[in-house]
Amino acid sequence: MELSALLVAFGTIFLVELPDKTFLATLVLSTRYRPLLVWIGVGLAFTVQTGVAVLLGSAASFLPDDLVRGLAAAMFLVGALLLLREARGARRTATGSQADDTGDGAEFLERAAPATGLRAVGASFVVLFAAEWGDLSQLLTITLVARYDAALPVFVGALGALLTVSALAVLVGRALTRRVPLHALMYGGALVCLVLAALTTYELLA
Repeated sequence: MELSALLVAFGTIFLVELPDKTFLATLVLSTRYRPLLVWIGVGLAFTVQTGVAVLLGSAASFLPDDLVRGLAAAMFLVGALLLLREARGARRTATGSQADDTGDGAEFLERAAPATGLRAVGASFVVLFAAEWGDLSQLLTITLVARYDAALPVFVGALGALLTVSALAVLVGRALTRRVPLHALMYGGALVCLVLAALTTYELLA
């Protein structure tokens, strides 16, 4: 159960975050600062946010099992619908510049002075911490902890996925976004959420 929770958390968060603003914001940050410093900064932000999500999910796991399953199924379904909506929007704008989707994060970097060392780490932390607070990946991490009642495996899986996504962004981000359409990744994430919603609903009704 613990291994399956870790693998499900990794796979779900990876597919949800790879086409998300997490990837794009990290890509933009890595063009401004040294990639390793960016990865350290965003990794620290992910660690804090994943830890908070796991604590909230652990608290939710004390609720009645049927209520937890019902809420989990609803959250997975909401996640799937959000990803489907974003995928349609990304498909319509596929001919535009994907890096522009970073929004305020990109504008912040344009105004910010170049930084090195701890300043670069701190800037990367602030940008990703603000962008990811209350994000779909954090909500899904809460749901996965409550669903599987396995705090540590979900923490390791979710954080591992976020660190992997950010590493891909700083290393091969631009090449990857040219070769793999973002909307295809979003559809993949939506499919995973739908499968989890269906499995959780089945367990609820069984």
